[in-house]
Amino acid sequence: MATTSKQYKAIGEDLWKSRTDKINSELFALTYGALVVQLIQDYEDYAEVNKQLEKMGYNIGTRLIEDFLARSSLGRCSDFREVGEVVAKVGFKSFLNITPTVTHSGAPPPSSRPTSAAKQSGVPGSTFILTLDENPLAEFVELPDEALEGGLWFSNVLCGVLRGALEMVQMQVQVEFLSDVLRGDESTEIRVTLVKYLEEEVPVGDD
Repeated sequence: MATTSKQYKAIGEDLWKSRTDKINSELFALTYGALVVQLIQDYEDYAEVNKQLEKMGYNIGTRLIEDFLARSSLGRCSDFREVGEVVAKVGFKSFLNITPTVTHSGAPPPSSRPTSAAKQSGVPGSTFILTLDENPLAEFVELPDEALEGGLWFSNVLCGVLRGALEMVQMQVQVEFLSDVLRGDESTEIRVTLVKYLEEEVPVGDD
């Protein structure tokens, strides 16, 4: 029987409650803010800072996915729509104690794993948008005009985390911020688009 959205939410809440290595949210926000400030000082280029934050997030994501899979005991998602539900209700909740609203757009992909040919082309319309009602990274933050004009995405590390984590489970995705309340937008939204399914690597010498 397929796991329902409500069940995923319950799993995420249980994982957060059972996590023993929680960090104080204020300390977390201030530490991340200091990191962003240091990158701005080092690169003096907001586009490059965005790239560095995404790269850092990618490296974090490739490691977090192992902990996530081990603690959640979730199996492979049947389609990209289910991926969105798991990311929002279990992933974000278990690590950041927030549950973004997930909106699916386009035609949902088929319920079974795609064939090799389908993997290469990806599945049309396989996109979901995460709307963050709260963002622990952005507490106490107000961006200066220079950062706004330079195009800084303050929480771009989240895009990298999602890309890195999903790549480890054979999904190449494109992740980008669509809006951010720090930039004067009404909401903070992240779009995740499936590019293609990746072929699982077979160890050398195996048939």
